[in-house]
Amino acid sequence: MPELEIKRMKEKMEKGVEHLKKELLGIRTGRAHPALVSDIKVDYYGTQTPMSQLGTISTPDARQIVITPWDKTAVKAVEKAIQASSLGINPSVDGENIRLNIPELTGERRVELSKLVKKFSEETRVAIRNLRRDSNDVFRKMEKDGSLSEDSMHDFLESIQKTTDEHIKKIDEIMVVKEKEILED
Repeated sequence: MPELEIKRMKEKMEKGVEHLKKELLGIRTGRAHPALVSDIKVDYYGTQTPMSQLGTISTPDARQIVITPWDKTAVKAVEKAIQASSLGINPSVDGENIRLNIPELTGERRVELSKLVKKFSEETRVAIRNLRRDSNDVFRKMEKDGSLSEDSMHDFLESIQKTTDEHIKKIDEIMVVKEKEILED
C-alpha cells in the first residue's frame, strides 16, 4: 500500500510537469511552432474541434505557420477561430492554405510572456506541493492507524520530499529554458 501511494503521487506529479510543458508550448516566443495553433478550437459543423484534428499544421520557416485543412470548406471556420483566439495574429488565406506570419515580439510583450511563464510554473509548483501534502497525510494516517511504523513513515516522508524536490527542480529548469527562449529571440 505505501509503495502504491508513492507510485500514484509520482504519476500525478509527472502529469503536472507534462501539463506545464504543454501550456508553455502555447506561449508565443516569436518563433513559429505548430503548438501555437494546434489546440485552438474551431467550430466545425457545430462541434468545437481542435485545429490539429482538422488539417496539417506546418512551419515552413521560423516566422510562419501554414495550416492546410483536409476539408476545404473548413478554411473560413479555421480563419475565424484564429482571429477569435488570443494569438493576436491575423491569418491570410491563399486558396486552401491559411498562413500565419509570426511578428517579432516587442520588449514589453516579452516581459508579459515571461510573467505568464512564471505564473504557470508557480501554479504547477503549488499543485506538486499539494500532492506532497496529500501523500504525507496518507502516511501519517497509516502510522496513526498502526499499519505503518514510525520509522517507516519517516522513510516514506523523506522519499516523498525527495520526489517533490526533483519535480520542483524540473519545473524550474523548464521555466528557465522558456524564459530564455522568450527574452532572447
